[in-house]
Amino acid sequence: MKKIAAIIFENDRGDLLLYKRDNKPGIPFPLHWDLIGGHIEEGETPEEALVREVKEELGYDLKEYAFFRKYECLAGDAYPNIKYIYTGKINIPPDEITLYEGDHARYFSPAETQTLNFANIIGSIVKDYLEHGSNIESQEDVNNIM
Repeated sequence: MKKIAAIIFENDRGDLLLYKRDNKPGIPFPLHWDLIGGHIEEGETPEEALVREVKEELGYDLKEYAFFRKYECLAGDAYPNIKYIYTGKINIPPDEITLYEGDHARYFSPAETQTLNFANIIGSIVKDYLEHGSNIESQEDVNNIM
């Protein structure tokens, strides 16, 4: 099963940084909102993949982050996968964000996220975070979203 590491970035105002996926042939969920992150490569830990993906997508050196939850996605995505979701703070001004993969990035208030067109199960993960974000769980906890 494929594995993915992604981060829910929040600024000091409580807004979440999301990015809109490209509209290219072969990309699942084109022009849907998603979290920064990507596939865990062979031999990488989820944390190593997260740091690498954040650098590749934002050019940002991720230093501080916390594990949030692990989700088994058995349906509703391009393929079955396990998502390792982390949280972190980011305060890059919107006009200074450079996105190297994807259409564009933007901050959204928690209320605004309720109406977004998310990729795969990301909407459910964001909702889970907004409802339970302060209750960080251990890596042994798994949430099944189907």
